[in-house]
Amino acid sequence: MPSDLRPYVGAHIVDGKSLSLDIQREVAEGVSALNERGVEVRLAVVIAGDDPASHVYVRNKERACERCGILSTRIDMPSTSNLEEMIEVVEQLNSDPSIHGILVQSPAPDGVNELAIASSILPQKDVDGFHPINLGRLVQGDSMGLLPCTPSGVMRMLDSSDVRLEGSRAVVLGRSRIVGMPMALMLAQKGSDATVTIVHSRTSEIESICSEADILVAAVGSAHMVGPQWVKPGAFVVDVGISRIEGGLAGDVAPEVSEIAGWVTPVPGGVGPMTIAMLMKNTLSATEMQTT
Repeated sequence: MPSDLRPYVGAHIVDGKSLSLDIQREVAEGVSALNERGVEVRLAVVIAGDDPASHVYVRNKERACERCGILSTRIDMPSTSNLEEMIEVVEQLNSDPSIHGILVQSPAPDGVNELAIASSILPQKDVDGFHPINLGRLVQGDSMGLLPCTPSGVMRMLDSSDVRLEGSRAVVLGRSRIVGMPMALMLAQKGSDATVTIVHSRTSEIESICSEADILVAAVGSAHMVGPQWVKPGAFVVDVGISRIEGGLAGDVAPEVSEIAGWVTPVPGGVGPMTIAMLMKNTLSATEMQTT
């Protein structure tokens, strides 16, 4: 275990909300500088259907845009929308020079291929960081482009906590293209230099592998799946998952883990606000790339 991981004294709760606001203030400064050049930063959000959680997420993103001085355009589509109709909207936004960032809120309507939608967004406007070109750059070790928001938010949380990644063992629980796979790439890339293991539903002895991790990122969406026996004393535990249970929201990590870990990100108030903050940062970066 790297010497700068904390000995067990009870977990430090990482305040993602406070850090998120710090990042949004940084973004607001960059937006103000662009405004002085006559550039108005604009994000377009496409949402199809009436999923309550999706509408909450979109409202939170709209509030973050207001805090950062980013103009927000919202396009509401019916839950019956098909792939062709959604791509038509995306292509209109692609061709609009006043729109610098495009986000299509998940989940898409039933039967609509989300990867096809992500691939239809211009890479330079892909503020979610899911376009194959942007993910491909990450595979090549290029972290200067538009990165997936949740993994980049986790990396910022690790950095703010002064955790030394070099030489550490990191385990990512989950292999989605949205979180798990790009998270593993970011942790392993040069400059971070962690040794990374990805575990998933087909992995044998998951609990044993996780219990050896200095950094454990749980991103499967299974409430309280990660118990204390999964966690190495003093480890940094990142809880990406979120599930609705009786009484509210729950992450992938059980509350008892805070008695073992060195750091824990809470649900809510941890990774979620950071994801939105990095979306704002990506929108600023996308605008800078398009207007320089």
